[in-house]
Amino acid sequence: MSEQHTYRVIVRGTWDGLTEEARARLLAEAADHGMTSMRFTQEGSLSYEPSPLKHFSMRYVVVCDAQDGEEMAAAIAEDRAETALRALGYGFCGLRSTVTDLDTMKINRKSASRR
Repeated sequence: MSEQHTYRVIVRGTWDGLTEEARARLLAEAADHGMTSMRFTQEGSLSYEPSPLKHFSMRYVVVCDAQDGEEMAAAIAEDRAETALRALGYGFCGLRSTVTDLDTMKINRKSASRR
């Protein structure tokens, strides 16, 4: 059995070819997709600024084999993002990802004298 790692992946992209209906829906729902909505989940959380309505990000938690690494986690998250955005009818382009492996992340603890 191979070791599983948990990754946090931020998928960023640009809105592209939005229909007037999609644009209106994004603007109407913008308050639900601001800074306070940013969460890492398996389903992903969408966040964007309404003005200008140009870029977005989606945050995912991906669990996969450690041997597949960050590239696989990024590919899985980008696939999830594409699927979700297409299902919502939103046009997009230029997806790119930033991946953090939570199992190898170094945690700096403050010494007792610095607290």
